Amino acid sequence: MPIVAESLPKRENELREAFWDQVSSFPEGDKIKRCLQCGSCTGSCPVSFAMDITPRETVALFRAGMIEEILQSKTIWICASCYSCTVRCPVGIRVTDSLYALKRTAIDRKILPSHFPVPALSQAFISSIKKYGRNYELGLGFRYYLRASIFKLLSSIGFGLKMIRLGRLGLLPGKIKRINEVRAIIDKANQMGEH
Repeated sequence: MPIVAESLPKRENELREAFWDQVSSFPEGDKIKRCLQCGSCTGSCPVSFAMDITPRETVALFRAGMIEEILQSKTIWICASCYSCTVRCPVGIRVTDSLYALKRTAIDRKILPSHFPVPALSQAFISSIKKYGRNYELGLGFRYYLRASIFKLLSSIGFGLKMIRLGRLGLLPGKIKRINEVRAIIDKANQMGEH
């Protein structure tokens, strides 16, 4: 049984409200309230072994009034978006979409896990798509390794040079034709997400 909102701290209530705003952006998002805690989502997840909080535990923590702990976890960034959890849920909860709602809430509120470069990678990827209309792999990799570990960057230089030599990695980013149309799609998607 979920705890009563009046008994939660102000920040928790604000985060829950932000999460429910995100959940309302997809059909039947409120089904998360019906979770049976059966564990089908976690048992179906191919990457649950790498998560610090499993999908089932995510719902339990949400019910316990601990959304900030979820937002600071690595779980929402590790989700592989395979939708196995959603397909296997006996209640029909859109688990993957709910994890994305948590991720958007974390981004909006700037509550990110410490010493974990995946949010920076995600933001760099989106920035690259908006700027060039496609991914600029060299720039994305560089940004990732700067956040993750400068030593990993240095140890990967040989691999990167080989990819460049084989023509598998471009030195300079190239823009696609009609990039304004891609930007319009991204802007429209952002507008739809705000409503």
